[in-house]
Amino acid sequence: MSRPFVVSIAGFDPSAGAGVLADVKTFEQHQVYGFAISTANTIQTENEFVAIQWTDLDFVLQSVQTIFNTYDIKAVKIGIVPSLAFLKIVVFLIKKISPETKIVWDTVLKSTTEFDFLTIKNQTTLIEILKEIDLITPNYNEILQLSSKGFNAETTAILLSKHCPVLLKGGHNPDEIGSDYLYLENEYFNLEPNSTTIFDKHGSGCVLSSAITAHLALGQELKTACANAKKYIEAYLQSNPTKLGYHYVQ
Repeated sequence: MSRPFVVSIAGFDPSAGAGVLADVKTFEQHQVYGFAISTANTIQTENEFVAIQWTDLDFVLQSVQTIFNTYDIKAVKIGIVPSLAFLKIVVFLIKKISPETKIVWDTVLKSTTEFDFLTIKNQTTLIEILKEIDLITPNYNEILQLSSKGFNAETTAILLSKHCPVLLKGGHNPDEIGSDYLYLENEYFNLEPNSTTIFDKHGSGCVLSSAITAHLALGQELKTACANAKKYIEAYLQSNPTKLGYHYVQ
């Protein structure tokens, strides 16, 4: 097959606005072939989060082994997970089987309806994980929860970028709405919005991170992948006035 293989390891959202369904739709638009491994089954709509049932870790690991032993996976997007310990085991297994696979972690710590998925309690474990992955994509609310030191978002991003590149998403930026900042170990880049006239969408962070994952799988370097994914998400956010976006927007 001519298309590179990618995997979404994330939750199942029946509204298809977020999670593996949104990721696979995004992958298809970018002409990469997307697989999906579910970390949780949820009951939700674009406006309400009702319940969640986490997938057993051993089941997820067996899925990872099956997919990665069968296909050459170029990149992986990881979404909701129940704990850092769970995430660490999954990430380390991927790197053991396929060391060259790019890993993007969309640091979803809670839903837009305020349901908590993950609490960061162990900074040592977090850093161990960050050293094994290629990008994290927190927003301004999430990044504050990734550090126990009480720093502001920008300082936290700089500190975390010593271990892993950080795309600090600008949707919740109190000073520059829509301006994303990509922090690398010794430099950073401002990815300015082409338009701030957008409609809020359920799962927009999932779509952005999976678009980046697709671009990385296509061989783009990180800055270019983030810039191109930003164009995609802006078109997605402008696709209609509801909270469920349309993916045929290129």
